Amino acid sequence: QVQLVESGGGSVQAGGSLRLSCAASGYRDSNNCMGWFRQAPGKEREAVAAIAPGGVNTYFADSVKGRFTLSQDNAKNTLYLEMNSLKPEDTSMYYCAAAERCYDAFALSVLARYWGQGTQVTVSS
Repeated sequence: QVQLVESGGGSVQAGGSLRLSCAASGYRDSNNCMGWFRQAPGKEREAVAAIAPGGVNTYFADSVKGRFTLSQDNAKNTLYLEMNSLKPEDTSMYYCAAAERCYDAFALSVLARYWGQGTQVTVSS
């Protein structure tokens, strides 16, 4: 059973930075997509960023392009979301997600089966 454990949320002022971490365990092999989603109160969940196995491709929502980046520590099976130039509209609960047998980052929105517990990000103006 795949488990995802997130950390790194918090409160920051607009223009600041935060880094979220998602440590994964239980994968059967390396053909996994991982990524981040967010959901604010009263809003639909949206995909923020995702990465395919081996980093062959990545997905970023238009709203975060140029501000958020993804990186991985394969030895630790950990995915990082570096969030820079944060805006109040980035305030949300952020969830790590993963899908096995996934080969395209754009497919994570459909294939995501495993979810973390969520970590809150609050950006004040």
